[in-house]
Amino acid sequence: MADSVPVRCPTCRRENAFTPPTFPCACGAPLTVPVLRGGVPVEILHRTWQSSWVEVRCEVCGRQDEWPAPESGCACGTVVRVPVVPAPAPPPPNFPSPGRTVPQSAAPWATDTDTPRAVLRPAFRPVTIRTARDCVTAAEQYLKWLGYADVARTQERTASGVDLRGTGVVAQVDPSTRSTKLREIECVWLNGLNDSAIAVFFSLAGYARDARARADDLHIPLFVMDLTGTPQPVNDPADELIKYGAAGR
Repeated sequence: MADSVPVRCPTCRRENAFTPPTFPCACGAPLTVPVLRGGVPVEILHRTWQSSWVEVRCEVCGRQDEWPAPESGCACGTVVRVPVVPAPAPPPPNFPSPGRTVPQSAAPWATDTDTPRAVLRPAFRPVTIRTARDCVTAAEQYLKWLGYADVARTQERTASGVDLRGTGVVAQVDPSTRSTKLREIECVWLNGLNDSAIAVFFSLAGYARDARARADDLHIPLFVMDLTGTPQPVNDPADELIKYGAAGR
């Protein structure tokens, strides 16, 4: 557990102990939000989407993602946002990260250990979609084709909307005729965080523009289902998942 830090309430001046939250990074390592010691907390009067997230870099794998901004409540009723240490700027392109040795024969922007190998697999056998249940079946078979051998549908559709689970993966399937909304993308992402697993989304009707943009930010693979039952990649994370499969996540 992370060490607690003192946070002084700007309203009543009471000093409260606050323990920074810890989240599971995509690499599996625990990631604790680095609270800025001595920083001045700010009372939350109006919430905005942008101010509710902070960028934090994992010290193990170097991945930099957005995580929920830490908040602390006081007994007087004041809720404050706790300042965090700013994430370091990413290294310039075509240069290795500090402390990493690159062989002379290798390209300066990649090493053999950094680049996963593309997976060779037989052609996917689609499942023709006639019903909503067929959509879930097609997504289940596709994830197995990608290497998630034990993936299976949940016993019943939960409030979170997760239809499929397997080792290292959770997936939601939207068989409706409306575009998938932003909230559904965020729900499957949070389920992935809770399970320390990759979150994947399959939609029959495509995605709203803000949902697509948020999925790109969170690195969530998006697929669109056609009636032949063959999922089509929508964004770069989906292309990467097809290329490298479960072993590359």
